[in-house]
Amino acid sequence: QVQLVESGGGEVQAGGSLRLSCAASERTFSSYGMGWFRQAPGKEREFVAAVSWSGSLTYYTDSVKGRFTISRDNAENTVYLQMNSLKPEDTAVYYCNALRNFIGSDYRLLNDYWGQGTQVTVSS
Repeated sequence: QVQLVESGGGEVQAGGSLRLSCAASERTFSSYGMGWFRQAPGKEREFVAAVSWSGSLTYYTDSVKGRFTISRDNAENTVYLQMNSLKPEDTAVYYCNALRNFIGSDYRLLNDYWGQGTQVTVSS
């Protein structure tokens, strides 16, 4: 199965920026959509953003629209999440995963394997 390694998290002040990366272990990565998810303490995992295999289609949950940008580099087997104007409520562990498909906020995971994620902490 595809191994995914998230990186780029850290601690920033509100209004700051971070760029998350998700590196996949297989070239088949380019055949699938990719999604970013996040889980804050005591909350369920949330679907944050997605990008189609070609990069031509994207989805964002309402709370991050206009602040976050998802992109991918299939040659590098990597998907990115540029996060600007960060808010304390963005604090969470961020995960990426491969998607069989997505239509808006509805998605199907390729598999239920999750990496370790990367911690994002935004202080006020």
